[in-house]
Amino acid sequence: MSASVVISGIGPVSALGLGIEPTWDAMTQGRTGLSPITGFDATGFPCTIAGEVDNETFSIRKLVPKSYRKATKVMCRDIELAIGAAAAAVEDAGLITAADAEGREPTIDPTRMGCHIGAGLICSDVNELAAALWPSRGEDGNFDLHHWGEQGMENLTPLWLLKYLPNMLACHVTIVHECRGPSNTITCCESSSALSLGESLRVIERGDADACLTGGAESRLNPMAFYRQWCSNRLIGTTADDDPGSLVRPFASDAQGTLLGEGGGILVLESAESVANRNGNVRATVEAFACTQTCDDNEFGASPMSIGDAMDFAMQSAGCTPDDLDAIIPLGSGIPAIDAAEREAMQNILGDRAGSIPIICTIPYTGNCTAGNGAIGLCVAAAALSKQQLPARLNGGSPDGLQAGTAPATDASLNRIMVTSASQGGQNTAVILGRAGT
Repeated sequence: MSASVVISGIGPVSALGLGIEPTWDAMTQGRTGLSPITGFDATGFPCTIAGEVDNETFSIRKLVPKSYRKATKVMCRDIELAIGAAAAAVEDAGLITAADAEGREPTIDPTRMGCHIGAGLICSDVNELAAALWPSRGEDGNFDLHHWGEQGMENLTPLWLLKYLPNMLACHVTIVHECRGPSNTITCCESSSALSLGESLRVIERGDADACLTGGAESRLNPMAFYRQWCSNRLIGTTADDDPGSLVRPFASDAQGTLLGEGGGILVLESAESVANRNGNVRATVEAFACTQTCDDNEFGASPMSIGDAMDFAMQSAGCTPDDLDAIIPLGSGIPAIDAAEREAMQNILGDRAGSIPIICTIPYTGNCTAGNGAIGLCVAAAALSKQQLPARLNGGSPDGLQAGTAPATDASLNRIMVTSASQGGQNTAVILGRAGT
């Protein structure tokens, strides 16, 4: 018999702040984290708005043990975000790990603690590359590949590559918190976080771990990633509107595209028995997980049938019907083609209920945090279930057929929330979380 799995800790990180409280406060007040980009000069791009994590309040050196601070020199932004989110999740769960043990015994045996974190294909820092590329010019002033191979690469720091490997997010988190159980990294764009949760879920269910740190994090707020997202994919909306809170319009007829953000989240998944044995608190129960792969060969990989299948499989696994769902957190990116596929999937699978189930959208608050986006949605869902409240909804348009328009925060009776994702790579996920104690 498989173990019941719950969420005992949540740690989102985004432009709204680090931890669930600043995130929830902003979302109940309807205050977006989107603002003009300050991390690099974006004046040459058609879009200059994004969701940046505030460096004045987010300091990686304060989030790791003193003995581990030297390692921050080989941490890219994505790693830093994962470290911060894990620290917030562990604190929210009331766990003692190697990060803050100080002679105390860890709450959970490190050999029974796993870690699965979704990551993106990390872009190198432009300044680091420029310093190495600049000397590799030929007599004509153009880049000389032979010189680069023979000498130019020597200008990169010896541990340069260790900053940009996707698996380094989980690597550093497992070292800091001494997670010696099963560990893995998943790189499937917006679906990475939920797929990582699915991995952790199965590990705990089959008895290979008592708990896992799971989720995802990513930052595409650098010139290389920003250029690729706009010039190659044309997925970023313009900034014609002066109000950042109305720029991302999920499911609206006049949606112009998405905005990027940096962030993600880590959740503590734990067996119900483990939480009970340590008298811990349960944020939400994990009732179902399902995933599908879009086979359609189109620009975005968004298939209403495949997205709908993930939703249907999740409801079958949870033994529930559309009438049992009290809210949905979709990708809700504001990218018209993906929004259309998500809308059609919900209408096909949920039928008449599609237009009456409240939609919660996170991207208008945080920007699309890609590999970390799903983890933010999962953290928000768990918070909504534990607080019995729907956050405010931002939308500058008029969505058709879904309850996704602008709305204030409101108290609500919430027993089940479905969190879905449709990634640019065609992977689709659906997770159903339940209210603790029901």
